[in-house]
Amino acid sequence: MTEAEIIEKINLFLAEEFEVEPEKITPNARLKETLELDSLDYIDLAVVIEHNLHFKVKPEDFTRMITVQDFYQYAFAKCGV
Repeated sequence: MTEAEIIEKINLFLAEEFEVEPEKITPNARLKETLELDSLDYIDLAVVIEHNLHFKVKPEDFTRMITVQDFYQYAFAKCGV
């Protein structure tokens, strides 16, 4: 999977599963403040990631993800790209 494919998948499931407006999903968008994700959303997000990107996320990993770009970088590392 390429970086572009990972970004596309992440953006798609943020928009579909969490009803985030696509124009809000930018690299600098903050997960909590801009996208309005809360701790329960992070649990759901972990399940969606496992299903769509095929790796597990530890809850403590979310503490290091502030922006969408942080999330992308995390996914790139986990997917080996």
